[in-house]
Amino acid sequence: MNLPNKLSLFRMGLIPLIVFIKLFPYAQFDLVIPIYDIQGYALSLLNIVILLLFVIASITDFVDGYIARKYKLITTFGKFIDPIADKLLVTTMFILFAVDGIVPLVVVLIMLWRDILVDGLRMIASSEGIVMSAGYLGKLKTVLQMFAIILILLNNLPFEIISFPMADFLLWFALVASVLSGVSYFIQGKAVLLKSK
Repeated sequence: MNLPNKLSLFRMGLIPLIVFIKLFPYAQFDLVIPIYDIQGYALSLLNIVILLLFVIASITDFVDGYIARKYKLITTFGKFIDPIADKLLVTTMFILFAVDGIVPLVVVLIMLWRDILVDGLRMIASSEGIVMSAGYLGKLKTVLQMFAIILILLNNLPFEIISFPMADFLLWFALVASVLSGVSYFIQGKAVLLKSK
């Protein structure tokens, strides 16, 4: 197994660790999570640890793709595992936020539905020998989602200091990009869907 694929698997391995850290019943074991005061705004150690893990995972996403392209280490397994690792990471984070009531559940559901529908379309296209690569909107959606997650974990700091809801702005912008990129996929794959045997 080459390095890019190992990095993708490492990224996937961080996901259950993040879930464990987030959902561990600290109170039952009399563990108190330290809260730090940043210019009057609270930020818990729990969020900081999860943020670090998320950033590490996000960096591996960039690094594995860069190495795979530069050294021609692109494999079928890599094409399969890399986007799955990305979606599992992002979707897991948004589900955790929704459970805490930080993010509206409907936003998470729409993004999840979009991903399932697009993946289904791409599988159908692939069976017809057609490769549907991620377009500009799809890549923009992923970037917006990742930055939204980072800001949510930071409780919207430093933007909270100036009372600008940047985390919310990025979240809703990511939702719009998600829907529009999904529509563009279906426009692109319309011929495949309407094709009769």
